[in-house]
Amino acid sequence: MTLTYSAGSLVTARGREWVVLPESAPDMLVLRPLGGSDDDIAAVFPAFEDVRGAEFAPPSAADLGDHRAAGLLRSALRIGFRSGAGPFRSLAGIAVEPRAYQLVPLLMALRQSTVRLLISDDVGIGKTVEAGLIASELLAQGEARGLAVLCSPALAEQWQEELRTKFGLDAELVLASTVSRLERGLDLGQSLFDKYPHVIVSTDFIKSTRHRDDFVKHCPDLVIVDEAHTCVAADDTTSTQNQLRYELLRRVAEDAERHLLLVTATPHSGKESAFRNLLGLVRPELAGTDLDSDRGRRLLAQHFVQRKRADVRQYLTTEDGLGDDSLAERTAFPSDRFFKDETYKLSPAYRALLDDAIAYASERVEAAGSQGKREARIAWWSAIALLRSLVSSPRAAAQTLRTRSAAAAAASAEEADRFGAPLTRDAADSDSLEGMDVAPGAETDDAGARLAELADRAAALEGLEGDLKLKALVKHLKALLADGYHPIVFCRYIPTAEYVAEHLGGKLGKKTVVRAVTGTLSPQQRIERIEELAEEAGQDPAARRVLVATDCLSEGVNLQHHFDAVVHYDLAWNPTRHDQREGRVDRYGQQRDEVRVITLYGSDNGIDGKVLDVLIKKHRQIKKDLGISVSVPDETSSGVTDAIVEWLLLRGREGEQGTLFEADSFQQSFADLEADWKSAAERETRSRSRFAQRSIHPEEVAREVLAIRDTLGRADEVNDFVRTSLAALEAHLVEAGDGSGDFTAEVSGTSAGLRDALAPVVGSAAVEGARPIPFRTTSAVARGEAALVRTDPVVGAIAAHVLNSALDSQADGRRPARRCGVVATRAVETRTTLLLVRYRFHLTLPSRQGEKQLVAEDARLLAFQGSPKNAVWLPEDQAHALLTAQAADSVDPDHGEAMVTRVLGQLPAVTDHLEQYGDTLAAELHESHRRVRRASDEIVRGLRVAAQKPADVLGVYVYLPAASGEAAV
Repeated sequence: MTLTYSAGSLVTARGREWVVLPESAPDMLVLRPLGGSDDDIAAVFPAFEDVRGAEFAPPSAADLGDHRAAGLLRSALRIGFRSGAGPFRSLAGIAVEPRAYQLVPLLMALRQSTVRLLISDDVGIGKTVEAGLIASELLAQGEARGLAVLCSPALAEQWQEELRTKFGLDAELVLASTVSRLERGLDLGQSLFDKYPHVIVSTDFIKSTRHRDDFVKHCPDLVIVDEAHTCVAADDTTSTQNQLRYELLRRVAEDAERHLLLVTATPHSGKESAFRNLLGLVRPELAGTDLDSDRGRRLLAQHFVQRKRADVRQYLTTEDGLGDDSLAERTAFPSDRFFKDETYKLSPAYRALLDDAIAYASERVEAAGSQGKREARIAWWSAIALLRSLVSSPRAAAQTLRTRSAAAAAASAEEADRFGAPLTRDAADSDSLEGMDVAPGAETDDAGARLAELADRAAALEGLEGDLKLKALVKHLKALLADGYHPIVFCRYIPTAEYVAEHLGGKLGKKTVVRAVTGTLSPQQRIERIEELAEEAGQDPAARRVLVATDCLSEGVNLQHHFDAVVHYDLAWNPTRHDQREGRVDRYGQQRDEVRVITLYGSDNGIDGKVLDVLIKKHRQIKKDLGISVSVPDETSSGVTDAIVEWLLLRGREGEQGTLFEADSFQQSFADLEADWKSAAERETRSRSRFAQRSIHPEEVAREVLAIRDTLGRADEVNDFVRTSLAALEAHLVEAGDGSGDFTAEVSGTSAGLRDALAPVVGSAAVEGARPIPFRTTSAVARGEAALVRTDPVVGAIAAHVLNSALDSQADGRRPARRCGVVATRAVETRTTLLLVRYRFHLTLPSRQGEKQLVAEDARLLAFQGSPKNAVWLPEDQAHALLTAQAADSVDPDHGEAMVTRVLGQLPAVTDHLEQYGDTLAAELHESHRRVRRASDEIVRGLRVAAQKPADVLGVYVYLPAASGEAAV
């Protein structure tokens, strides 16, 4: 006869105890080891194996430990949890402690049956973490079975690393460079999107007609789109690339059951139609809704979250939102940027070269004007290319002068404009990031002799004597390095970046390491070079690092851990590009409270000063006034830059013609820009007010944060647990000595049980003493290192060993945690007993696929005064305080064992209270699940939470008043 076991029951099989999971059937039990993780789940067939009901064994009075035993056992138990009983199932299994404000999008997502969100927080706030939290939760709950991230190929590996290290999600890269290898492993007729449940896909690769249909057909049921603003079409003038991306996303979004997260810091580029199309991907109804109406605002608030840094500080000031300063979060990003604009002047030889080049370009533009519209536009773009490269560097100028203009191949004036437009717009579009940092061409015909002569003169100016811009850079970098900063120098062109890095070598001191990263490197090679630079400079605390980069690193890349200052060596003609560059270091996780920004500009080259005054400074002022970045309107800003170039060329033909600001064409262009920019700023201000996320308040988030941390503990608990456990197990710990809190552990002298537990995750070399195990306080660790976070495999192995050895009184070797203890302390005035109790809960959760059965665990500390028969129960905070009580006197072992024996014998008297407490916890969990999902009846209908009985008493610890008669010495 086959016995039936309910979900959450304890059984004994294969020599150990297990918890029965809901997926079980009478003829097959799906079991998880008691206190184990989902990785240890096994299927057992009762007809062929011995399976018996079990009860958790009570503690033994002979198993006495010291005053640290209760805390270590509790920590080991909590660290082992991988699926909590609360509404956030995934948070127990991720390696990041989310900030309170980052939980807002997650709360919004859990109030939707099909998640559709546009996450538009400012640059550097942590949108990747917010999207990752939602993805891991949907996957943990079973609401999604697979994940696809669509992003630029330059960001694909960063997404892969973030998902793996922070959220435990292994995703395959689907890029032009990897797809052939992946397809070789497919079965006949199989799609790689069926074979690999989690993928990170290059948007520009998958948007092609060849691959798009297969992706749409086999697309996972959860899709994240990074830099989503580049994937919408506004009108017929939208680039072909954007049109193709938009068509891809439109088809993906057509499946109303697919979860879709759109992520961008710039949802509104100034074109209302593009913004509407973006909203329409989230929910078609939003594309045509009056967003100023009450109904429109309420509808949008369900799907759109957009916050600037000032908005999130209300979550950071006092994290619980209730004024408890002990829970205040440290600001996770810098409080300010320090701007300094530094000027330089051209050397006489460089001045003469620029004047001759302007005269040449002016002649070519004037001559082409009489040859036709196509020729005129080609000459115009060639002139701009020449001028931009000349103010960048001698090397970029020489290469431009020797390269034929791409616009020269255009068949029409319109096509020439498409080739040339990126020269002025510096668009923050992923397409223009890849490959647009090469030197442009300036030649329009075979007038090679004059261009060759100019190119030779440019090449001869390389170095500090001929190039005073480079000399100024060296001066300002030395000042930054002297103040302890690690700067990134951003250049417009690859030749400039290579030239700057080459000439900085040896000019900044022997302990400064300089490296260049440009678009000539693949995304993976870029990351590797940055890591090599950080590692090389990090070997000496006095060393400094300088990264020289093109704009291939200006968007989406996390550089805040290695760098804290930005130098704009070349001005971008779109201020948004400056924001993007600065956002690489001024973002979530930056340790500096103030990052520095230096902008180099030429005071006498006729271009830089005007661009700085008209565009860059205006952009900064708007951001300072409004607290937000407002994109410069493309059409009018290009009109201003066109006016600047036109004035320069006119000056070249006719000599000095007065100041630029007196020119009628510039005055009109500037007036148009002022009007459009003011309109955009007003619209953005209204948008921030209109679309502010007010449906979820800080107090709501704070309540959930406190519940999470109460269940899972804080990062310092993990650090203390690992240190105390390893020391108790006789490992040798060596502090890093740099104030970081890092340390190494040599474990060869520890017990065989710990070495066996660690061997699979650290290797034989570490357990045999050939190398120590480095422990880092950061979650981002290199191979062979351990992070002091609860989800790190090494930390998990230590916790499992401590827990298992505590529960197995026959275990060999030292056991840091014990299930019983007697402590004489001044922290109590009467005998007090602390219980460590494990509760198991059977959860019935509604989902899109029907009701879902889950089993989860929780650990609680309960304390009472007096005997179990006459227990006076203490508040929960007083029970927790006992963990820090210090022993004041020693307790005679025989007396202690007799004391615990009496308490254990009377323990059945508290069973009713423990069960009532379990029912209370179940009710609280039920309310927590309802609260998080309270948006609609469909999401909470059928929700049930029940405590499995009896609860497991893992530990019993008796605290006696110091120097009392009971505390026999």
